[in-house]
Amino acid sequence: VQLQASGGGLVQAGGSLRLSCAASGRIFSSYRMGWFRQAPGKEREFVASISRSGVNIDYADSVKGRFTISRDNVKNTVYLQMNNLKPEDTASYYCAASNGLWTTSTEGYGYWGQGTQVTVSS
Repeated sequence: VQLQASGGGLVQAGGSLRLSCAASGRIFSSYRMGWFRQAPGKEREFVASISRSGVNIDYADSVKGRFTISRDNVKNTVYLQMNNLKPEDTASYYCAASNGLWTTSTEGYGYWGQGTQVTVSS
């Protein structure tokens, strides 16, 4: 599966952005999807994940209550709605796909899109 992320940008603290990740190739609904982020000088970290059906969802504690992950298996797209953004959310955001077991580890995801930059100014 090939993944293409978009929707990043520059926003003031307290603002919102919606990231999209369009998938092509094999059947999108057969993959569990996740969002990760990586700030300069830091390791890539888990943000959110969603099951194949969209029923099961998990978030990093740092984004709970502010970010919402969703997917549209008809449009082959996964979304990340980010509200009340904070300067510490500044990072490159990556979407990823997995056909393995449920995990928040980057090692559990075999397919990655390119990053989309999110910058939050104070």
